[in-house]
Amino acid sequence: MPIAVEEKSTKTMTSPFLEVIWTDPESGRQGFLVIDRLVRGVCSGGLRMRKGCTLDEVRGLAAGMTLKESLHYRPGNRYVPLGGAKGGIDCDPHDPEMRAVLKRYVQGISALLQAHWTMGEDLGLQQKLIDEVIGELGLQSSIQAVYPLLENRDEAIERLEKAFGIDVDGVGLGELVGGLGVAESVLTALNELGRPVAGSRVVIQGFGSMGGATARYLARAGMLVVGIADANGVIVNPEGLDVEMLLRSRNGFGEIDRSSLGPDDNELPRDDWLAVETDVLIPAAISYCITAENQAQITASLVVEAANMPVLPEAEALLGARGTRVVPDFVSNSATNAWWWWMLFGDIDADHGQSEAKIRSEMRRIVTDMFRRADRDGTTLREAALAFTADQLQAIETRFGRS
Repeated sequence: MPIAVEEKSTKTMTSPFLEVIWTDPESGRQGFLVIDRLVRGVCSGGLRMRKGCTLDEVRGLAAGMTLKESLHYRPGNRYVPLGGAKGGIDCDPHDPEMRAVLKRYVQGISALLQAHWTMGEDLGLQQKLIDEVIGELGLQSSIQAVYPLLENRDEAIERLEKAFGIDVDGVGLGELVGGLGVAESVLTALNELGRPVAGSRVVIQGFGSMGGATARYLARAGMLVVGIADANGVIVNPEGLDVEMLLRSRNGFGEIDRSSLGPDDNELPRDDWLAVETDVLIPAAISYCITAENQAQITASLVVEAANMPVLPEAEALLGARGTRVVPDFVSNSATNAWWWWMLFGDIDADHGQSEAKIRSEMRRIVTDMFRRADRDGTTLREAALAFTADQLQAIETRFGRS
């Protein structure tokens, strides 16, 4: 299959190690793989599918994965930090040909998948479909590149499979861990800002795995989820939406069945989600959705990025100028990636309680450090988090080298 490969210098943090541009021989659609960094020859990052996906987008996401990996590095853990990577396919996930395009993409980059890239679900793709395609192509797993780093591969795989089989009040544990990390980021941020949790309002854009789980945990913590945006519009209730009922009504794309809405729930146009009165805003769906032009609509004093790269730099600067704090994506949405590796390497067992405790404690530690660095140094939260990851990356490189 036609592939153009561009290898980059590994001498600077800003240059990806490898970039692949794949062209589907049947449809002409393009796919991308960017390996930002390898650690011990392996990298980690999901595969997304959306119409309009670009190489620049995937490049930025891959760099973010390097940061996510570094965040959770603890020398005493079994979890070996990996490099960052990301894949992307320019195709609408609703397209009837999407599965065939996905299969040809995976076949096209299979050599890298087998040896270097550990890959999971991302925007527009679910792990179940990825696993089906992997099996049809005769590959072992979407994460088989990490197998040589495991002490006992069979035990690790069994532990991860068991974890994915755990049901927590009607939702699989694997679908909850990312949102739990986002929720804990919100709760820690409110604590650091001296603001109450109970009764604080939150609006969430996106109601898939990340947005849905975030809504569940914040509602259970006592916050009022006053707005949820999906592909079909915005559902609002100033007294708080019934999150559990909405979770039961959503389809595989995170779209809410409007027939299940309560009598006091109202609907707004899809683009009105930014203007809903709230204390906390969580973009949990798409990249680049908060711009310099629309950020003025935001009433929240705290924005927590659950999606990858949802707030453009110009918008973040304008928000900061009027006192709105932004918790960066590579911090707040990092728990999914970390949980996979804690489970696979054996830092936790296939247990809901252990998973929740580990995610909560690690996210509290990281978010607290970020806020206190920012306050101490007079920087933004993003700058503080980047300073932390720079220290972490240096420690990883000192221990393992960089390949």
